[in-house]
Formats: sequence, C-alpha cells, structure tokens
Amino acid sequence: MKHYERGEVILAVTLSGVAGYVDAIGFLKLGGFFVSFMSGNSTRLGVGLATLNWTAVATVLTLVSSFVAGVVLGALTARGFGETRRSPVLVLEAGLLASGATLMALGFHTAGVTAVAMAMGAENAVFQRNGDVAVGLTYMTGALVKAGQRIAGALVGGEPSDWLRYVLLWAGLACGGAMGALTYLTIGATALWVAVAVVLGGAIWAERRWRSV
Repeated sequence: MKHYERGEVILAVTLSGVAGYVDAIGFLKLGGFFVSFMSGNSTRLGVGLATLNWTAVATVLTLVSSFVAGVVLGALTARGFGETRRSPVLVLEAGLLASGATLMALGFHTAGVTAVAMAMGAENAVFQRNGDVAVGLTYMTGALVKAGQRIAGALVGGEPSDWLRYVLLWAGLACGGAMGALTYLTIGATALWVAVAVVLGGAIWAERRWRSV
C-alpha cells in the first residue's frame, strides 16, 4: 500500500467499502452466505458437508466458482489493457454488478447472485501487479495482519504510520457493510445500483488519472 499515491489509496478504501456494501446485501439476501468473503463460505461448506446440508454445499460451490471466474476475467482484463490502467477492470465490475441487479429484478435470482459474485472476484484485479493481487479489496484478514506487523515495526523504531492504510482498508469494508445492510433493508436488491454508480465513478477517476500520467 505504501507504494501507492493518496488518490489510489482513497480508491482502494472506497472499493473495499463497495465490497463490504455488496457482501452485506448478498449476506442478507442469501440468508448467511457471502458473495465476496470466500473464507466464510469455505467454513459454511465444511459445516454443510459435516451436516449433510447439500443445499448449503451447492450454494457455496456456486458462489466460489463464480467468484473465481470473476477473478479470471478481471486478471485477463488487467493484462489485456495494462495493469496500471485500472478503469477497464472497474468497468467490468460495474457491468457485472449491473447485470446482477437487473437479473434479480427480473426474478432470475441465482443468475443475479452469480453475476454479483463474479463482480467481487473481478474487483481484486484492480490493483494487480505482475499478475498477482497487490492490494486485496474483498478480504481483510491479510490487511489486519499487515496492520499488526506495521504497528510492531513502529514500536521498534520503524515508520510510525505505515499501519494506517491497512486499517483504513478494513474500516472501509466494515463501514460499507453497515451501509449495504441499511440500504438493502430499505430498498432491497435495488441497493446494488448504488454500488454500480460508485464503481463507475471510480472508473472515470482512474481513466482520467491514467491519461494524465
């Protein structure tokens, strides 16, 4: 994170907020499954297998495979347009979110959830570097570990504020989750269009920045 300028850090925190926002919507709509947090789904898979809950197993496998497919699409998009040009991946994400919202509105809920999970997978390619994820946007365990490591470093004379960016990523996800839950409880799955708008706004900013460099 320390290699990115302030504007990119703000974009990363915003996208973490989007991930939390969308995940909260998925969690409420699916009754305890995630469209972004695959570690949680993996635990649900294990519980489903142990309790012979094949419906839960099928749900998790659908979500995980959709998420991975989104990661593949995002990674290929980043490679195709150049990893420093973030807008194509953001446009892909926005398109998948919009598709998901539209499909749900038409009553195709499984297809809609699949598209949303793919969007969350694709988001992780926004900050791709040399084919790998440089900044994880939809999962925060790694960010919290790095925050703790940076705090430890600060206590022994290292950079005093390196940890802050990782905490901001986590806070973005948590705050986004709260906003997603509140919005979903107010207007239902239509709340996804808010995420579409935010991601498209990020794409416009990223494209302008890329063209100005």
